Amino acid sequence: MGQLLLRGMLAGLIASLLAFGFAKIIGEPQVERAIALEGQAHSHSHTGAAETQAEHSHDGNAEAADEPELVSREVQAGAGLLTGVAVYGTALGGLFALAYAFISGRLLHLPPRGTALVLAAIGFLVLYFVPYLKYPANPPAVGQGETIGYRTQLYFAMLVFSLMALAIAVSFGRQAFEKLGGWNASILGAGVYLVLVAVAAYALPAINEVPEKYPADLLWNFRIAALGTQAILWAAIGLLFGWLVVGSRERFAR
Repeated sequence: MGQLLLRGMLAGLIASLLAFGFAKIIGEPQVERAIALEGQAHSHSHTGAAETQAEHSHDGNAEAADEPELVSREVQAGAGLLTGVAVYGTALGGLFALAYAFISGRLLHLPPRGTALVLAAIGFLVLYFVPYLKYPANPPAVGQGETIGYRTQLYFAMLVFSLMALAIAVSFGRQAFEKLGGWNASILGAGVYLVLVAVAAYALPAINEVPEKYPADLLWNFRIAALGTQAILWAAIGLLFGWLVVGSRERFAR
């Protein structure tokens, strides 16, 4: 188990480098553009207030100077982003290895590469894509600050519902396996999952705090970048982990 966990963490670390490259090239320009829009809106909103305060100020300093950033944007977009993605990817790879050890030979009877790829696809869909469809990622400054806690709770609620739906779907599929066979049981389980997550998505409240005049292309490109980063991370973990497991078995067989 220890060696399997190390392979998972190594696969996650390498995958995180690929995801970082995509996020840096595709995602960061959208973040920079969103921050620029936020700065423009902030400066416009404070111009009138500063003029009003200046009329009542005796020293002429109506507004305090902006506080300097504790961490520059260059660091955030470079070392900060790399560190965050690497830590997340390594941890995800370790959890992936544990899940692989649990389902291999129990729920999935496939070769190592096939098991890893199926697990990666299911993990991406259940843990990211389904919650993402209900509550997609937004660029910086989109959304009200006072609702960030509420929005986070709703996102994790959808994530929990997705996991619960998966557990119920797997249970249904296993019970129907002997009567319907593997293929039909898999279709039944997938149908149960889709119905349950559809009900959960309908029951949870919708949130739309995107300003009416917000650039549609920026919103779309940012969300595609966020989705692509996660897709690359999960796909790379599945491919690399399967390759590492097969390679270790071949070396052991020699």
